[in-house]
Amino acid sequence: MQFEFATAGRILFGAGTTKQAAPAAKEFGRRALLVTGRSPDRAQSLAKALNATGVSCALFSVESEPTLEMIARGLEAARREARDFVVSFGGGSVIDAGKAIAALLTNPGELMDYLEVIGKGQPLRAASAPFIAIPTTAGTGSEVTRNAVLASREHRVKVSLRSPHMLPRLAIVDPELTSGLPPAATASSGCDALSQLIEPYVSSRANPLTDGYCLEGLRRVGRSLRRAYHDGASAEARTDMSLAALLGGLSLANAGLGIVHGFAGPIGGMFDAPHGALCAALLPSGMQANIKALRARNPESEVLGRYQVIASILTGKPDAQAEDGVEWVRDLCRELQTPPLAAYGMTLKDVPGLVEKAIRASSTRGNPVELTPDEMSEMLVGAIGGC
Repeated sequence: MQFEFATAGRILFGAGTTKQAAPAAKEFGRRALLVTGRSPDRAQSLAKALNATGVSCALFSVESEPTLEMIARGLEAARREARDFVVSFGGGSVIDAGKAIAALLTNPGELMDYLEVIGKGQPLRAASAPFIAIPTTAGTGSEVTRNAVLASREHRVKVSLRSPHMLPRLAIVDPELTSGLPPAATASSGCDALSQLIEPYVSSRANPLTDGYCLEGLRRVGRSLRRAYHDGASAEARTDMSLAALLGGLSLANAGLGIVHGFAGPIGGMFDAPHGALCAALLPSGMQANIKALRARNPESEVLGRYQVIASILTGKPDAQAEDGVEWVRDLCRELQTPPLAAYGMTLKDVPGLVEKAIRASSTRGNPVELTPDEMSEMLVGAIGGC
């Protein structure tokens, strides 16, 4: 058995830990680029705290999922203002944007030199500028991953900037920051977290460390995602979901993902849809496709036992079968009112092209069984129609 485990240099978790950001930040420099979401006012208290410790802030707002053009603008702002390090305060898009900007601050050349698929794919040679990640949603786990997902409008695809050098120096996960999330965002981010616990657990690269994180995260999602959706003020539910998202990020960064994310990336590049919502639409049919293929071609597979463990945790029934887990996820998506892929404009004519792209996607390589193009098409058709 051989595996590697890498994560952020330091992780702070718990209610109120955002207060530790400013004292910790001054160790990295005196001039920060503070990357925020579409409402920069939410980060004003953090900016004031940084200023009070002698760290000046230049704000850069991320109003959508990050694009190549957006990263170029952020990098220009950071260089123009001679920023020493980067702090991201926001959702997964904000963290990915900050992560990419920090990486390019210390590496020569252009973004396309380092991008997968559409770029030259060259490795980053220098460590990123110090980067602090403070998530305000509970889904992506990007605060502990080594890549940034970026959209290319020209190519209509999402690709990754990826390197061990991109791991944040500090991740601060404060569940209190998620208490204001509306139900739709709670559902989308929560289903993203769920998919990022299920896929690494059944991945071909699963290992004992990530297994433990996945199982603990699944327990917390199983008992708290519905509650967080219906009662956003529940501190217990928000804490569970923040920890589940963190555990999912730790897991995917070290065990990989699967066919759900293999499709989510290409779809996200072609259609205007939140990543978490795509994962929610794809997860039930993705689980079903894998279980069906394993039963047909490898009925003794250990992975079928793993799907049974997932089902037992989510349903609370020790004797649950793998397919019961699929139905639990379908019922969850109905209750959380997650839209089908058709809601974003996808039709059956898009299926062949998306299957071709998913086959080449890096996430697909972690899938526990190699699905045929017909099986992938059937999966996608099911997700277009919804739960």
